[in-house]
Amino acid sequence: MRHRIERTLLQALGRLLAWPLALLILFEEWGWEPLQRALLRLAQALRLEWIEPRIRALPPYAALALFLLPTLLLLPVKLLALWLIGHQHALLGGAVIVTAKVAGTAVVARLFSLTQPALLRLDWFASLYLRWTAWKNALLAHVRASWPWRWGRAMKRQWQRRWRLFWRQG
Repeated sequence: MRHRIERTLLQALGRLLAWPLALLILFEEWGWEPLQRALLRLAQALRLEWIEPRIRALPPYAALALFLLPTLLLLPVKLLALWLIGHQHALLGGAVIVTAKVAGTAVVARLFSLTQPALLRLDWFASLYLRWTAWKNALLAHVRASWPWRWGRAMKRQWQRRWRLFWRQG
């Protein structure tokens, strides 16, 4: 009996946490390519594209270290944001978190595209990546099949039509 209750509670918790996690994953999916391209344009504007072939040539564990570096570098920034929120600067703290998330996503996306071939040469990484991709795709398929997602997509299409009509008439 106790195991059934525990399992039911864990399943309920899993369903409850699935939506925020799915939203986070959707943000990453939405931002991954555009942010990566923006970072590439920034690198080109700063004449830093010479770094990319060197990054692509890294051996697997050096590529892994470089890929994990943004996470470590953003940790103090996120702690600063929490400190700001704790000291009655919620908007500033929230802005720091959002900025760190967007910048971190851009950097990680670009680094992953450059280091992915080296990372996938690590058997354990390739295995984790395949499992992660399968799990993420199943979660996103579940979210995209839900009525809130379908309703949101319908609303988006409706607003896009209204916006186009507004601009044609104006």
